[in-house]
Amino acid sequence: MMIRAFVVPAVIVGVACAGPWTASLAAEGLHTAHASIRAADASRHIHALADDALEGREGGSRGGRAAGAYIVQAIERLGLEPAGNDGSFFQSFGGMRNILALLPGSDPTVASEMIVVGAHYDHVGYGTPNNSFGPTGLIHNGADDNASGVAGLIELAEALGQLPNRPRRSVLIAFWDGEEKGLLGSYHFLRVRPAAIAERQIVFSLNLDMIGRLRGGRVEVYGARTAQSLRRAIVAANAKTNLELVFDWEITDDSDHYPFIAARIPTVMFHTGLHDQYHRPSDDTHLVNFGGIEPVVRLALDLVVGTANGIGPLPVFRDQCRAETAAQRRALESPASESVMPAGQRPRWGMSVREDQGEPTAPIVVRVAAGSPMAESGIAVGDRIMAVDGHPVRSQQELLATLAARQSVRLDVERKGRIVTVESSTPAIQNQQGSQAAENDP
Repeated sequence: MMIRAFVVPAVIVGVACAGPWTASLAAEGLHTAHASIRAADASRHIHALADDALEGREGGSRGGRAAGAYIVQAIERLGLEPAGNDGSFFQSFGGMRNILALLPGSDPTVASEMIVVGAHYDHVGYGTPNNSFGPTGLIHNGADDNASGVAGLIELAEALGQLPNRPRRSVLIAFWDGEEKGLLGSYHFLRVRPAAIAERQIVFSLNLDMIGRLRGGRVEVYGARTAQSLRRAIVAANAKTNLELVFDWEITDDSDHYPFIAARIPTVMFHTGLHDQYHRPSDDTHLVNFGGIEPVVRLALDLVVGTANGIGPLPVFRDQCRAETAAQRRALESPASESVMPAGQRPRWGMSVREDQGEPTAPIVVRVAAGSPMAESGIAVGDRIMAVDGHPVRSQQELLATLAARQSVRLDVERKGRIVTVESSTPAIQNQQGSQAAENDP
């Protein structure tokens, strides 16, 4: 990951899904693919890539080229098609090399649509004042940044080969070079596509950068607002791995997700957080949580497979995502006060929700009245309502109408990327005027 300021970021079931992002994962036979993603294999790759012999894998250096050769040796046995220049895995530029491998889609109607899953394999060599927090002049092995993402991507590529059927859409596995020099490899790829994949349309991309320090099961997710219902798809993909997902609205040019977002392609990045060893020689293998790489890659695999097998056109890029700010997020998610309801009136369920234009199928709970049916069921401010009685929520208006007509409900609620199912009931609906307030508190 390109250098940036150090900032410390602030019963589970499968969620019903609306829209085309995610096909049913239960029918995909993913157990074998999941089992093929192993911490021991990730450890082997990271130790090789973060060895002193590669001298910090600076783009265009001897160590960088050795890292590229290692990656090709690891993926060429997986049955993927070379997608670089002249029938090779390499796409050369400016003395550096991207590594590209294609899994063609199985459905002729959508095989021309392509999902790009990438990770940069270069780091900063011996470091300079411009790319290191020091000390410089020592090998920066970049075990987390980004040997971890590379190892995870190799494991994901292998897992794709374990699926009973190839995904409907094509999947490109991409190892970017020159990320630490200004996202050079991913920008070059988007400007100059190799002939083997030049005619395919990129419909979604996923970036794995610094996934080697999983702590408390917490994964940061960037870019979830680049398309509507994308957050819902990520949450659905997380049903098996059960990680805590922290959705961050920030979009900055600090990793290879950014060129795709700039190109108006729906894009997500997974990241396990910054740390004191970031861009320092001390980012070494003994600090990597190898076991933590497994669930992160399984989450990525389920998102990729679900998206690749999605039915219908995938949602288009949301231009608004690039202008959305942390302040807007705080305003959207802020609790509503009691004063939003007229005096003497309270919703029968004791819950108020607010619509999120970026994710309209997941209204946000902004108020829960003490002692109300929803409070007693465990609903909390900040939850997102995903489904009612197993039926995906399609809009806030539909949710309110459904609640107004029912005495008992089972809700699938997203809480920090996990789905919690709760049940709630109210007294019988009364017909007398004023006996209940409509569930219309915004």
